[in-house]
This record gives sequence, C-alpha cells and structure tokens, in this order.
Amino acid sequence: MATLSVKEAILNRRMLICIFMGFTSGLPLFILYQLVPGWLRSEGVSLAEIGLFSLIGIPYVWKFLWSPFIDRYSLPFLGRRRGWMLLTQVALLGSIAGFGFIDPVLSIWSVAYLAAAVAFFSASQDVVLDAYRRELLPDQELGLGNSLHVQAYRLSGLVPGSLAFILSDYMQWQSVFIIVAAFMLVGIALTLSINEARCESNAPKTIREAVVLPFQDFINRRGKRRAIEILVFLFLYKLGDSMATALQTPFFIDLGFSNTEIGVVAKTASLVAMTIGLAVGGLVMLKLSINRALWLFGVVQIVSIFGFAALAEIGHNSYALAFAMGFEYLGVGLGTAAFIAFIAKETNPTFAATQFALFTALAALPRTFANATTGFIVEQLGWTGFYFLCVALAVPGMLMLFRVAPWQEAKELK
Repeated sequence: MATLSVKEAILNRRMLICIFMGFTSGLPLFILYQLVPGWLRSEGVSLAEIGLFSLIGIPYVWKFLWSPFIDRYSLPFLGRRRGWMLLTQVALLGSIAGFGFIDPVLSIWSVAYLAAAVAFFSASQDVVLDAYRRELLPDQELGLGNSLHVQAYRLSGLVPGSLAFILSDYMQWQSVFIIVAAFMLVGIALTLSINEARCESNAPKTIREAVVLPFQDFINRRGKRRAIEILVFLFLYKLGDSMATALQTPFFIDLGFSNTEIGVVAKTASLVAMTIGLAVGGLVMLKLSINRALWLFGVVQIVSIFGFAALAEIGHNSYALAFAMGFEYLGVGLGTAAFIAFIAKETNPTFAATQFALFTALAALPRTFANATTGFIVEQLGWTGFYFLCVALAVPGMLMLFRVAPWQEAKELK
C-alpha cells in the first residue's frame, strides 16, 4: 500500500467532509451536555435534577435498535444516506430552537421531553454520518479522517459552550437558542453539496438481514472471546472522562465564574488546545498505528482529569480555569480521536450503520447512566473527591488495552 504524504493525506475533499460532519454531529450533543445544564443551573435548577438530565442521552445508547431501519430503507429524496441526514438535521434545527420558548422553572418536564427529542434526532443523525464516513474513507485514511472528525466535533462545543453563554449576558435565552440552532444550517448545506459515498455492497434487502447480519459478521470475524473483550473495552475506555465532563458547566458556575468568564476564558483555552490537538493528533495518527495512539492519548486523557481536581482546590482563578479546560480538551480530544478510529477499524463497511451504532452506543452507556448519578456523587464527595473518583474509573479501560490493542502488535495493524 502506497504511503500518502502529509499534504496528500490532509488536503483532499474527504478530509474536508469529515471536518464539517464532525461539527454538525457534535453540536446537538454539546447543547444537551453543556448549554442545557448551564441554562438550567443559571435558572436555579438543582444539581441533582441536572444530573438526572443525563438520562436524556438514552437514545445514544439504544440507537442500534433503529439503525437497521435506516440501513434498510432509503427516503425518496437525496439517496440512501443523504436523505436521512437532511431529515434529522431539519428536525434538530427546529427542536433546538424550541428550548428558548420554555420556562424551565415552571415546566421542567417540557424541557425533558424536548431534550429527549433532540437526543433522538441527534443519535439518528450520528448513525447516518458514521456510516457515510466509514463508506467514504479508505482504510489507510481511517486514523486521520476520524481524528479530524473528532476535533471538529469538539470544536462545535464552542458554540453552545462559549458563544451561547456570552450572548446570554446580553440577550434573552430565547434568542440564544435560536442563534445556536441556526448553526445546524452548516450540516444542511453540507448534505446538499455532497454526493453519496461509494458503498462496498448494496443495502440489506430485508429488515432481518439488516438486523442479524451485522452481529453475525462481527462475531465471525473476531471470534466470540475477542468480540466480548472489544465490547467491554468500548464501555470502559471513556468512562472516567465522560463522568468528569458531565457537570462541567455547573462546576464552573459553583466556583463563581460568570457566564462571560465561562464563555471567554474556558472556551478560548479550549480552542487553542483543539488547534494543537488537531495538528498533533492528525500527525500522530498518520505516523503511528491506532493501537499506539490509544495508549499514548489514553494516558494524556487520564492525566487531564487531574486538572479539574486542581481547579476545585484553587477555586475562582481565570488562569487555573484556562489551564484545566485547555488540558482537558487536548487530552480527551486526542483520546476520543484514537477511540473512534479504533471503532471504525473494527467496523465492516458492508454493515457500517448498525455496527457503528452498536459500538458507539456502548461507549455512550457510561455517559448516560453513570452520569445520571454525578450530581448525587458531587453532593456526597465534593468536587475534588468526585474528580479523583473519575481518575480511578478511567484505569480499567487502559488495562483492557493489553487485550484488545497491545502496543507490540501496532505495526501489524497499521
């Protein structure tokens, strides 16, 4: 296989598509996990109730249940993948804007119902985007393409996590949510401007084929024991940092930071870290195997959680906030890039939608169910103790690397 130069690998249309897809995929999730909790906290909703809002992420866990339907059927416009992309993106545009028309104090259940709808549309969009990306990228570009996708995914968090909070100090929340929702137009424009990706096989001919064959393929290719080990790894690798970032915005508010400080200081540091991560992650994924990237970035990912523990002890300090956020975005972003590339490698393009949905759903399990308890844990342990617990929970996922992605086999899997 010919080795691509850095310029050839990065400067092609496929990488550009990965970047814009990453942005439109990440925006709804960061709205749910950064903007909505911060909005609720600023309106006086308790930490325990905000923590329970993590349960709205259930569609991200169960999306593999309806992914065969998306794999099997095509809408009567734009093609097999692009039709579903457009439908979910238009639905997200409308439902995100809807938050601005609800008073969370008077109608917390209305917020919950709308958040569940956003999560469902977002998870469905991810099913299609992940499948499209797997069909689009040749194997030698999986590492770099998914690295760019993840960095753009996290870059989208600056809209609900920075811009929205700055705007909230100068305008009503209704206007803020409408402006944030308008960024879904990026995804809509992308969908209308690209062509269908080349797929290695035709769509499943029946729902039974769409449901059964992806699972059979995965077990047959990897063997039952290794398949189980991979699934356990997918659950554990992101457990610690998922919990650490679950109540990030309420944490900053509790330390006394204003919405503008959160928007400017924290997110500017995040932008710098993501720019570095984009360059470092892309180059590392070009030169190293996915296995070795999982080891290296996993260590950085764990160490970055200590930054939040230090911030909890330091308190209201803009420099400490910038350092903690910058290091977290660098560490977790790089770890996620390697993790998603690993998932793509384990996925058969023939069954991309359902297998990708199953694997990413497992990764979302801790973010959904474990994070629902984070508010109660913080109230019992305090913020510092909570972050040390997150570090401890990140260790088992690293230990699983000995089984599923050993360092010494890296060159064989490159």
